[in-house]
Amino acid sequence: MKYSAASLFANALSGHKNWPVQFPDKAPKKEYDAIIVGGGGHGLGAAYYLAKRYGITNVAVLEKGWIGGGNTGRNTTIIRSNYLFDESAAMYDHAVDLWDGLGQELNYNLMFSKRGVLMLAHNVHDVQSFQRHVHANRLNGVDNKWLSPEECKKFLPILDISQNRRYPVMGGALQMRAGTARHDSVAWGYARAASKLGVDIIQNCKVTGIRRGADGAVEGVETEKGYIASKKIGVSAAGNTSVVMEMAGLQFPLESYPLQALVSEPIKPIFPCVVMSNAVHAYISQSDKGELVIGAGTDQYTSYSQRGALHILEHTLMSISEIFPIFKRQRMLRSWGGVVDVTPDRSPIVGKTPVQGLYVNCGWGTGGFKATPGAADTFAYTIAHDAPHKINAPFNLDRFVGGRLIDEAAAAAVAH
Repeated sequence: MKYSAASLFANALSGHKNWPVQFPDKAPKKEYDAIIVGGGGHGLGAAYYLAKRYGITNVAVLEKGWIGGGNTGRNTTIIRSNYLFDESAAMYDHAVDLWDGLGQELNYNLMFSKRGVLMLAHNVHDVQSFQRHVHANRLNGVDNKWLSPEECKKFLPILDISQNRRYPVMGGALQMRAGTARHDSVAWGYARAASKLGVDIIQNCKVTGIRRGADGAVEGVETEKGYIASKKIGVSAAGNTSVVMEMAGLQFPLESYPLQALVSEPIKPIFPCVVMSNAVHAYISQSDKGELVIGAGTDQYTSYSQRGALHILEHTLMSISEIFPIFKRQRMLRSWGGVVDVTPDRSPIVGKTPVQGLYVNCGWGTGGFKATPGAADTFAYTIAHDAPHKINAPFNLDRFVGGRLIDEAAAAAVAH
C-alpha cells in the first residue's frame, strides 16, 4: 500500500485495522545472489539500492535481533557533512544530497529536518580549527559558514555569549543543510522499500560462521537458522564487525566502544537547531516531542555492551549546564547506549576485503547515521560491480598498510 493522505483517511474509517504488514519477516531460502549481514540503516539501504539500482533482488538481510534495535535506533539523529578532508566531504555530502527527498523515494516519513548544526568555539584552537573546516568545506562545495558570537546568539537566542563564563562562546561554524531525522524510521523505511522489491528481511538470525571454499572465496554463512549459500556477502554490522570478520579469518583495525545518549522531559519548542561543542564534549538538539536529545563522547574502554558508565553522562550534563544554564533544572527521562566501531584514523572502511566475494562497510565511529544513504549507496555499487565507487574508493583497507590515512579525529567532533 502506498502511504498517502487518501490511504490514511480510508484506514481511519476501518479503525486502522487493515494496514498491511510493513515488511514481512521471511524464512531464509537455501541460496541468494547476495547476503547482507546487519539489518541497520546501512545494511537495509545497501539491499534496497542493490534491488533498485542494479536489479539484484534475490538478496537476504540477516539481522541478529530486530530491525531498528541496533545503532540505527540508538543514536542522536544528527545529519551533517562538514568534515575536513576531500574524501570525507565527498562521502558525507553525497549522503546529505540523498537525505533530501529520501522520504519521498521510500514513501516513508523520515522526519528529516534541515534545522542546521552549529559547532561552538570556546578557545583560540577551536576558532582556528573550525575556520579551517569552513574554508575546506567551501572549497569542496559544502555549505558551512563562520558566525561571530553575536551572530550565534541571533541564530540561537537562548545561547549565553557573556565572556565571563567558564566556556565563553568565541564564534561558531554553521551548516544549514544539516539537521536531524527520525532514526528508527530510516531503518523501517528502507526495510519496507527493500521488501517491496523482493528482498528477504530475516530477523533474529545471528550469523555464526562464514564458509569459504577451496579457492578461499566465500560460499555462504552459517546462521542460527541454518546454512545459507551465497557468492557475495556484505558485512555491515557496526560494533560487531570485527567479530564477523574473524569468522572469515580476517583481523580488522577496529575497536568497539560504548556511546551514550539521553533525553530530558519534554518542554515547549525552544531549541531550533543542533549544537555541538568539542571543548566541553556535548551536543544537544530538541526532538519533535519536545525532549532535549543529548549526546556524550565515547566511553574510554572497549566493550560490546549497549550500556555505558554513569560518570560519562554526569560529565555531559555538567557540560550542557555550563553552556545553557537555562536547562539546569531539567529532569532526564531515559538514557541508552550503542556500540561504535572506531578505526585508527576515525574514518570508515567501505569496500572489498582480501577474501573474494566478501565486502565490508564499517568503522564509522559516531558518524554512521548521518552517512546512512551515502554509505549504503556506494556499498551497493561495490557489491554489484565487485569494484569500489569513486566516492568510497579512498576508504579501502589498504590505506592502513600504505599509511595514506584520512584522519578525521577533529571533524568527528566530541566523540573521539
